[in-house]
Amino acid sequence: MCLGIPGRVLEILDGYHDQIALVDVSGARRKVNVGLFEEDPVRPGDWVIIHMGFAVEKTDESAAAAALDGLRLLQRGERS
Repeated sequence: MCLGIPGRVLEILDGYHDQIALVDVSGARRKVNVGLFEEDPVRPGDWVIIHMGFAVEKTDESAAAAALDGLRLLQRGERS
């Protein structure tokens, strides 16, 4: 099973050819590769789904919140 973690783009980092963004993931700041979105670049404020250090999908705030809720349930070992 693969898990995607939602995060909110804070900024696109200089010096990486617009390929690396600083992303807030539940309060932790992570460098994430956003190079898969060359046709429709991510911007600060966008929500993305992250897998293995790569942003693989854009999402919205409500879907990100639902995904985080699901991950919290998994962490506690509960079923919905």
